[in-house]
Amino acid sequence: MEKLAELKALVETAEKEGQAFYEKNNKAAGTRLRNALQQIKVIATDLRKDVTEKKNAEK
Repeated sequence: MEKLAELKALVETAEKEGQAFYEKNNKAAGTRLRNALQQIKVIATDLRKDVTEKKNAEK
């Protein structure tokens, strides 16, 4: 559940940075947005692996 909370926080950060980038044309926010999206990808991949391992362990 910790990873889900971390994922949720990163999505909120990405949303904030996305608004700054697209609405205010803040280029630094674009860099922060890309970083947040990369972190989301890494955590989502880790979470998928954990779910698969837990699911397969129950067999």
